[in-house]
Amino acid sequence: MPPIVPNLWFENQAEEAAEHYVSVFPRSRVLDVTRYPDVHPERGGEVLTVDFELDGQRFTALNGGLHDTFNDAISLLVECADQGELDRIWERLTDGGQEVQCGWLKDRYGVSWQVVPRGMAEVLGDPDPERAERAMQAMLGMKKLDLEALRAAADGQPA
Repeated sequence: MPPIVPNLWFENQAEEAAEHYVSVFPRSRVLDVTRYPDVHPERGGEVLTVDFELDGQRFTALNGGLHDTFNDAISLLVECADQGELDRIWERLTDGGQEVQCGWLKDRYGVSWQVVPRGMAEVLGDPDPERAERAMQAMLGMKKLDLEALRAAADGQPA
């Protein structure tokens, strides 16, 4: 099966965004930058696309001009190994952006991200419905997620 490559449409910040994203995630790199040909006098030589990888996942960023803006209909999900990694990624992606709720944020370019801790699904999907509900209620009160606080809430302990 051919790879599926998300294509992110920017007004004119594709290269800046790609460089920012590869600085956030380890094992990431810009692969290629293409430019508008000179036959386009208004954009000739400007960046058209940037191909990049975030920890092995390929993306393309396109400078397509002011056409559509990002919205919450699609987001990029990052499952973090531990709270330290979550905190670091959250801080970098919210720099110039906006914290939303329940682990969601919008970065400085308007792209929606979900930054979640590994193990969250087990806490929220606990077979004991009361434990799962307590964890869910705790999550609804959070912006940046904290797995230990979710576990404590599931156990009926104050955060």
